[in-house]
Amino acid sequence: MTAQRMIWILWPSFVVAGIAEAVFFTLFDPSELTLFGQPLDGASRLAIYSVGFFVFWLFAAGSSAFTCFLQRTASEINRCPLPASGRPEGCPKREEGGECS
Repeated sequence: MTAQRMIWILWPSFVVAGIAEAVFFTLFDPSELTLFGQPLDGASRLAIYSVGFFVFWLFAAGSSAFTCFLQRTASEINRCPLPASGRPEGCPKREEGGECS
């Protein structure tokens, strides 16, 4: 994956995670949250904010990565990873050409 695609994925997801965290923690108090029915008494507010941000960032990055995956062109999808000389006999894209078997 190129550095440009990583920027396309991580930067927008960072911004979305910041907005999602602001909205979520405006509506919900971190001290009242529970995980699997157990209150998060042992964690500080800052720790809950931090974990929440990274969870939102992970989900947003997954969404952005899936969008980049779907934007591939037909030539990127159908490109043969082997060099022309390393392609099997009968491959129409081999240097010698030839028929498919």
